[in-house]
Amino acid sequence: MITPRPDRHVMQCAHVVSDIEDACMKWVKTTGIGPFFLIPHIELQEFTYRGRPGEGLDFSVAIAQAGGVQIELIQQHCDRPSAYRDLIAEGRSGFHHFGLYCGNYDEVHAWYADQGYVAGIEGLFGTMRFAYFDTSADIGCMVELIEQVDFETEFFNRIAAAAEGWDGKTDPIRPGFPG
Repeated sequence: MITPRPDRHVMQCAHVVSDIEDACMKWVKTTGIGPFFLIPHIELQEFTYRGRPGEGLDFSVAIAQAGGVQIELIQQHCDRPSAYRDLIAEGRSGFHHFGLYCGNYDEVHAWYADQGYVAGIEGLFGTMRFAYFDTSADIGCMVELIEQVDFETEFFNRIAAAAEGWDGKTDPIRPGFPG
């Protein structure tokens, strides 16, 4: 029997999409979830891809809150190898990963590595560490570890606040960081 652990709380469900703005609007229309905060063309330069230095990655993300879970949409703009392309081919869309927000990042990271899972990508966004562990052979998707840091918590809280009482129509896609 497996005992549930508090450091395994799923806070995010992420999908790789072929057209991020179109995907945002389809989510709004189909589910009423929104608004989505779009951060275009993130250029990730310093990261590792499957244990080797990455070659640069250009992608956009859009995030909305759905109750206690974030919905993250990701569009990769370049053709370089990545954890995103490992599971979802270019031009396709599909579920990619669950995100875990970790106050004890090192412990959770070590746990996944000790289980034999390989980090598809890991690196930094500012000072926040992240890693996508490839758990797809066991559960059909990856698991992203997101280090809990103050600026990220504030960002996530703003996304959640924007979703509360949202009318489903006003500014369904909002550029940049909410503020």
